[in-house]
Amino acid sequence: MSPRCSVLTTVFETDREHLVACLRSVRQQDLADWEHVVVDDASTAPWVATVLDEAAAADERVRVIRRPSNGGIAAASSDALSAATGDVVLLLDHDDVLEPDAVRIMTEAIEAGADVAYSDHDLIRPDGKYATPSYKPDFSPERLRNQNYIAHCVAMRRSLADEAGGFRSGFDGAQDHDLLLRVTERAGVSVTHVPEVLYHWRQSPRSVTTSGDNKRWAFEAGVRAVSDHCARVGIDADAELTEHDGCYRLRRRPRSRPLVSVVVPTRGTVGRVWGASRSFVVDAVASLLAHSTYDQLEIVVVFDADTPDAVLHALRRIAGERLVLVPFDGPFNFSEKINLGVLHATGEALLLLNDDTELIEPTSLETMVAHLDVPDVAMVGAKLLFADGTLQHGGHVYHRDIGHACFGWGGDSPGPWPLRPLAVERECSGVTAAAALVRRSAFDEVGGFSLELPLNYNDVDFSLKLRAAGHRIVWTPWAVWYHFESRTRHSVLQPEEYQFVNQRWHDEIHHDPYYNPNLAPGRDDWLERPLRSGAAAFEGRPNIVRRLLGRHRA
Repeated sequence: MSPRCSVLTTVFETDREHLVACLRSVRQQDLADWEHVVVDDASTAPWVATVLDEAAAADERVRVIRRPSNGGIAAASSDALSAATGDVVLLLDHDDVLEPDAVRIMTEAIEAGADVAYSDHDLIRPDGKYATPSYKPDFSPERLRNQNYIAHCVAMRRSLADEAGGFRSGFDGAQDHDLLLRVTERAGVSVTHVPEVLYHWRQSPRSVTTSGDNKRWAFEAGVRAVSDHCARVGIDADAELTEHDGCYRLRRRPRSRPLVSVVVPTRGTVGRVWGASRSFVVDAVASLLAHSTYDQLEIVVVFDADTPDAVLHALRRIAGERLVLVPFDGPFNFSEKINLGVLHATGEALLLLNDDTELIEPTSLETMVAHLDVPDVAMVGAKLLFADGTLQHGGHVYHRDIGHACFGWGGDSPGPWPLRPLAVERECSGVTAAAALVRRSAFDEVGGFSLELPLNYNDVDFSLKLRAAGHRIVWTPWAVWYHFESRTRHSVLQPEEYQFVNQRWHDEIHHDPYYNPNLAPGRDDWLERPLRSGAAAFEGRPNIVRRLLGRHRA
């Protein structure tokens, strides 16, 4: 009878103590129905053969295969997969260790219906202590294109790995990323995240956990894997390395250049930024028209009755025939103003833009428009910086609290290691409407913004309506604006607005699939420590201590 799970390990010149620990961690599993397929990729150290022979002699479930010559990790992994007889295969590096229940939990996840399952992991420091847990999101295909965040521990159906073509030569160091991309791009594949630390990744001197320079070739192989994936799924993009190890950038090219209607609510406010006076809406529109490399723009400005005539004249002068002026006469309601602006817009895509913004990255709109080429992406959010260069928006995080990812971090920070959430394009549960590109058909499908939310949480509600309709929302660090928040309108939290959102989306704002349940409530930065005393006690009420989400002013 075949074992339920085949643990696959390739061995080459690892430390003896580390290899012994790896083998022991499999032997101590609380699930008895496993085999450990170990492929020695022609190690030269004589003790490797001794350790493997002793392991095989001690337990018949350990199967040792010796390659006659060194072929690299992809070739050795392919040999291990070919020799496996279990219905489930689980990948384990030769110097890493598993928790005693890892094989059972991962196998049960597959037997429960998943095709692929992955867990959280941490590091084994050189002193032997466990540290730096990687608390991962649920399956995020956009993120997987940009970063092999899944990494360890990974299990999948053996049949699916075979159907996808197994491990391919030429991708050493990224052979698992390449396989994951090919497996998960197959129609109907179910991917499950097990939010438990079941795998301990050793921080050895030769590991990328110590220095990316140890395996630069692995990241170059990752670029090739991502490029091949894009070609297979029809994404027109060039993949490239970034300054952050293991993080890639896809420079997408839009298939077309549809008209983008820029919807900007305003009351024509004037304020001071960087020591100078500015008319916010005029400067926001001027920066877009002067600096954006995307020129298919319609400017829809929804203005209050008390907007100064001089502001409207300035808009006509800089926008010309592109300008659509829409008067609004009534109590302030950001949602109503957005809906009114969209009603007068003619573009296939809508750039929802606060008037207190300034474009930084000229190619922002090309980047965002290209994402809408993927049919299930309905909205794309941008990276927003405060006037001092710190981060205002890196996507929403809903974790019993409502916040901006890594709020207040440095504007050029990749975010906390190892996930580096600010360095990669990734799915989010929501993004701010201060600068977001939306597919017009999706906006209409969900009925636009909810009028019950005139001030706060309207973009949270809109985001969750899009996701409930089956759409994805993507945040990109490659589209960047300044957002001079709190410069144009004083916003007051209305308890009834939070109650509305909490009643409609209670489960969603308490359990964000793109965050992690192991992380402390009250944080938005993927770190474990509580943000403040009593954060875990937050329940059922808005947190007025933190910066508010969904506040809009015009």
